Amino acid sequence: MAKIVSISDAVAELIHDGDQIACEGFTHLIPFAAGHEIIRQGRRNLTLIRMTPDLIYDQMIGMGLAAKLVFSWGGNPGVGSLHRLRDAIENRWPSPLAIEELTHAGMVQAYNAGAAGLPFGVLRGFAGTDLPKANPSIRSVTCPFTGESLAAVPAIRPDVSIVHAQRADRRGNVLVWGIIGVQKEAVLAAKRSIVTVEEIVDDLNAPPNACVLPSWIISAVCLAPGGAYPSYAQGYYDRDNRFYQSWDKISRSRDDFLSWMELNVMNRPHSDQEPAGKLRI
Repeated sequence: MAKIVSISDAVAELIHDGDQIACEGFTHLIPFAAGHEIIRQGRRNLTLIRMTPDLIYDQMIGMGLAAKLVFSWGGNPGVGSLHRLRDAIENRWPSPLAIEELTHAGMVQAYNAGAAGLPFGVLRGFAGTDLPKANPSIRSVTCPFTGESLAAVPAIRPDVSIVHAQRADRRGNVLVWGIIGVQKEAVLAAKRSIVTVEEIVDDLNAPPNACVLPSWIISAVCLAPGGAYPSYAQGYYDRDNRFYQSWDKISRSRDDFLSWMELNVMNRPHSDQEPAGKLRI
């Protein structure tokens, strides 16, 4: 059952060096506040899993937290490359980074398998591509009913999954709406989970067919107003497009990046009492 605790307490208790960490959220509800707390607590040797690693993983990789990245697309959405990610792969700075690449469909099936307690996911995919040569974990199986050859990917079962949502009730049930990615599957697949939310209420008032993460699949719920900024939280605040554009310049230089992180993350813990202010550009 979920406990309602601070982000700092949740990270201290649930995330350890060497863990496999999945921070999911598609386009919006990206768990920046939780990622920043992991950086402040100095975790190391993490395997980072995310369908679309963007700025938060660029920051975590640039601060030396990651040993491996499992992903299906990486970049600064609408802008360009992730310079800290590229520096880690190309120049091993600040430390070497192994990568395991899949497709969106492949990762969805891997999360689905993990959520269902199955050893692997199956899909029609990768045919005619060289990706299986680059990623030996992509295998093939023969359908016992049709004889068709299908792609198989190992289940994703993170040690900890982290997502951001709009609302939780005081029992730890979580309501998420808007664009839904693989947040539910990532939480179901994980051994432990942290959900940060914009607000905690007495009653979710969830409409029919809503995406509700029940308390019994969540380890910790953390109040974090503004916790998805600079991405957006539908119904609460918009995406800060200017920040995404500015990150391209900030992250190109190692010194500029480290200075920015020191000012905006290391010396600026998230408050659960008030929304996060705009990050300094």
